[in-house]
Amino acid sequence: MTDNTTTPPAGSEPHGYAAARIELLHRGAPAGPPLRSALARITDDWLTSLLGPAQGTALVAVGGYGRGELSPRSDLDLLLLHDGSAPAAEIAALADRVWYPVWDMGLALDHSVRTPDEARKAADGDLKVHLGLLDARHVAGDPRLSAAVRTAAYEDWRAQAPARLPELREMCEERARRQGELRFLLEPDLKEARGGLRDATALRAVAASWLADAPREGLEHARTLLLDTRDALHLATGRATDRLALQEQDQVAAALGLPDADALLHRVYEAARTVSYAADVTWREVGRVLRARSGRARLRRILGGRGGRGGFVEAERIPLAEGVVEQDGEAVLARTARPEHDPVLPLRAAAAAAQAGLPLSPHAVRRLAAAGPLPVPWPAEARQQLVTLLGAGESTVAVWEALEAERIVSRLLPEWEHVRSRPQRNAVHRWTVDRHLVETAVQAAALTRRVGRPDLLLLAALLHDIGKSRPGDHSVTGEQLAREVAARIGCEPDDTDVLATLVRHHLLLAETATRRDLDDPATIRTVTEAVGRTGTLELLHALTEADALATGPAAWSTWRAALVADLVRRAAAALAGEATEDRTEPGPPTAEQERMAVEALRTGGPVLALHARPEGAEGDAAPVGVELTVAVPDQPGVLPATAGVLALHRLTVRTAELRTVDAAPATEGCALLLNWRVAAEYGAPPEAARLRADLVRALDGSLDIPGRLAEREAAYGKRRRGTVPAPPRVSVARGVSRAATVLEVRAQDAPGLLHRIGQALEAAGVWVRSAHVSTLGASVVDAFYVTGAEGLPLEAGEAAAVARGVQEALGG
Repeated sequence: MTDNTTTPPAGSEPHGYAAARIELLHRGAPAGPPLRSALARITDDWLTSLLGPAQGTALVAVGGYGRGELSPRSDLDLLLLHDGSAPAAEIAALADRVWYPVWDMGLALDHSVRTPDEARKAADGDLKVHLGLLDARHVAGDPRLSAAVRTAAYEDWRAQAPARLPELREMCEERARRQGELRFLLEPDLKEARGGLRDATALRAVAASWLADAPREGLEHARTLLLDTRDALHLATGRATDRLALQEQDQVAAALGLPDADALLHRVYEAARTVSYAADVTWREVGRVLRARSGRARLRRILGGRGGRGGFVEAERIPLAEGVVEQDGEAVLARTARPEHDPVLPLRAAAAAAQAGLPLSPHAVRRLAAAGPLPVPWPAEARQQLVTLLGAGESTVAVWEALEAERIVSRLLPEWEHVRSRPQRNAVHRWTVDRHLVETAVQAAALTRRVGRPDLLLLAALLHDIGKSRPGDHSVTGEQLAREVAARIGCEPDDTDVLATLVRHHLLLAETATRRDLDDPATIRTVTEAVGRTGTLELLHALTEADALATGPAAWSTWRAALVADLVRRAAAALAGEATEDRTEPGPPTAEQERMAVEALRTGGPVLALHARPEGAEGDAAPVGVELTVAVPDQPGVLPATAGVLALHRLTVRTAELRTVDAAPATEGCALLLNWRVAAEYGAPPEAARLRADLVRALDGSLDIPGRLAEREAAYGKRRRGTVPAPPRVSVARGVSRAATVLEVRAQDAPGLLHRIGQALEAAGVWVRSAHVSTLGASVVDAFYVTGAEGLPLEAGEAAAVARGVQEALGG
């Protein structure tokens, strides 16, 4: 090996390269592939000058750099090859001559020094090394060494594909389990999450095996879009990050010429959807090919090399529906099928595939995209096939995604395009809008036996959020869209009215049950006037459950289910004509409550009773529910003191009701009786004695509840990692109750929130009759039924002033 000094090319010195790099990244090539290619070229030139004219060596770029796709903060993945003829010390010195300037530049470097044989052995023992070598590209030195390594990598890859591809698939699946699905994450990892750049690279490796290939349409565009987004992210943050954090999304969107972060996520989700679908199809094909190979090998062993046409046996074709058959574990079109003359075929094929639990073959989906438009209104068969598809349960999802890959859904339902891949910036939701609608249909399919019109339940599940991503209240907008869809698909007028009602009021039961007083007849009238009849109420009940289950774990619980069921029971009774009396006062106290009130007045201190019961189903890891009753002599500050003690003991309040109990003949004064439903955040609920001791201290002022809660709030704030919640909002809910004024508080959940609200209401001089707490993710929506000192609803001006006071107390 010789080392002759030569004049380096322009920009090859460290300072020259740094200046050229800065010029390129900030004022040079346009963003996208030209920028990445140009950055790779100037880096090639610099590294070539560092290596010099050394013989018997070669510098090889691997991985993304090997593909010529160098992002602004990407690692440099380099392999220094040598033929083994030079002494080890000389090779080490040569490596230092290349590596140290890279480190001095502050660039991340993934490096290795090997002979071609050593590189081949390393690839045999490490799948990631082998994948990197598939993208090997000669940078400098002896090109024969680079060519030899690349050729050997491809030969070995194709020879070892039956063993290596299952290993690669498991690697992809394990990464997906850790990182999640890119197109459903609010802060996705563009590289590691499922549907990201790693998966796109894996698909290239599968294609290189010659065993299977990914659907190519749109795949390269999707990969390029993800790379462009990562480039913009690198430039926005100045860091080598692949996670598209919330605080950077607006800046990245602006760099890509997009109006806002939602437009950015929509674009990224669409790209990830393309990659994910391609991965599903490709890995299914890999499995089919490997099974076929194994089967043919067994057949040849059995027949001694015979088997007709080289041992090939034509796959069996089993009819599924008119024009649809099963073959090789997929639903495919029959040879006689003619989509261009059968507009119902896409829905018929999809329904047959979903009912059979089979994927639709990509070739079949491409052919189905050529089907002509359905007449308007749809024929009855088309509507029935759509309902059948929606009612298939879990297998609906994969079939729906296959239709989405060719935009068939948007052609059938043009309104779908507005919700396709739309993000939901709510921690409670785990899906995009479109996937949430499909998942709601999946959940509704399990509830169809509970309703008299399962077809309307499934259609409502698909359409209930169709108004999202449009201006205005999505329920109001969705009602009109649902009417248009129903008319197009041929629903009868009465069915159209029911469907529109379900979409308009799909949030009614959950919000009313968790935020309103179910003992107030005005609450029941709100529901009965909205639904009109028992059959619609039955459908709305099932839709409410399906919607919540499809939203996420925080949206449904045994407690919420019980409240909704109680509301439905009362509304059904009212619709059936059973009389409901206006309630102006709470029901009489029980004998136990009367004894507690007498004891509280006799001792002058609080008396507590609590009963624990699991909130979830048996075997669930649900929080432990507690029914807590507190009796205390009438005095100021009882509500905030009790709420503060519950917060200190990590008890989450579900509902609270306050009443006065007149003194018994043997005692004087009156007692306050507070009935609470709370849940332990974790572990067992505290003992009544501990709660009572702290409540005594809170009432006499020796327990600093605000100080203790402030300490916890400070610790809680640190865990939020700099996120700034929306300010709280307190409003007066009009027309909800004739017996009380209802204040609605919407705020970020925090330790002691109810304590602070109680203090503000106490300061306002109002009486809290009941409180209903609803927590969804990090947000709460609490309703407080309050009256004046005389027990009457507040005047409008007074109610508005109380609402302003509470909002100010919460920092709004």
